[in-house]
Amino acid sequence: WSPADWTSSDDSVRGGTSYSTMTCTPFSPTATFHGNLDIRTLGGAGFASQRTVGDEQTWDLSAYDGLVLEIDQTDGKRYALVVKDEILPPGPDGREQSTVSWEYEFQVGHNNETNSETKSRVIIRWKDLKPTYRGKEKTDAQPLDLERVKRFGIMMRSFFGKQEGDFSLSIASI
Repeated sequence: WSPADWTSSDDSVRGGTSYSTMTCTPFSPTATFHGNLDIRTLGGAGFASQRTVGDEQTWDLSAYDGLVLEIDQTDGKRYALVVKDEILPPGPDGREQSTVSWEYEFQVGHNNETNSETKSRVIIRWKDLKPTYRGKEKTDAQPLDLERVKRFGIMMRSFFGKQEGDFSLSIASI
């Protein structure tokens, strides 16, 4: 894990006050995604996320059936893993343009242990990823291009007011 590989993408782009951080050090065995989800500023909505940086990286995952998240510690809240196969250049205002995101929601029971025997595994098959556009399901999306995956992200959101406040998820591997 390296902090240089991650950046925040929080609801501040829409006027919200949620925030997130990916705390890790190079060669660390875990990265901790944590922050605060504020749903009051945007009237029940809100999101905080961390995503990989750079547009030049491409992963060919076509030889695999899916992904495995290995969770070291969790607060028991609901999260989403986000995968993208398209990154557009910034718009005229300099902000990133929206594209289809492929999301998988997961929730792992509360766990404060830190040894390898208590890690939880989340198995994500490609068919279980849902295409979304700006947080809404996109039923007419083209299939995920597994030969050209461009970005990964971890997201915390309110799920329509069902969760808010501080959050923390320690990831051993993706």
